[in-house]
Amino acid sequence: MELYKALHERRSVRKYTDDPVPEEKLSKILEAARIAPSWANKQCWRYIVIKDEGKKEELYSALSEKNPGAKALTQAPVAVILCADPEASGKLNDKEYYMLDAGISMQQMMLAAHAEGLGTCWIGWIDDEKRIRDTFKIPENIEVVGITPLGYPAKESKPTPRKDMSEIVFYEEWGQ
Repeated sequence: MELYKALHERRSVRKYTDDPVPEEKLSKILEAARIAPSWANKQCWRYIVIKDEGKKEELYSALSEKNPGAKALTQAPVAVILCADPEASGKLNDKEYYMLDAGISMQQMMLAAHAEGLGTCWIGWIDDEKRIRDTFKIPENIEVVGITPLGYPAKESKPTPRKDMSEIVFYEEWGQ
């Protein structure tokens, strides 16, 4: 898939078929996440891939039922938890880079999934992080950054509105 086409067409998917994700596709998607750029090449991200139905239910139960992406975790054949080690990342001028680095890695994974015909949905609203930590044995020094279901979309998602370029891009100084 051509890059700009993928950037324009990728959508958050909240309904999935139960068709399994082939290991070859999953490996390619995880490889895209692995090779993402990071501050000082620290590569602080870690991923937990979940296929077990019981564990996906545990993951779902750690989220609010009001969370629009939560139910998708029980539909998709795969769920992925994005974690990061703040100590393994950099900090400069009181800015911690682990969130940015982890986000770049997750975005590459999501674009690769789209290129493979699969859907994802970034989930950052986590109600019971302790439950996730306990269920998946995540060490206390590691941050849970996000979660995504991964699978074949059950339906085509429509584009969402985007701000006009003039609202987000300035030239030479703020507001110009």
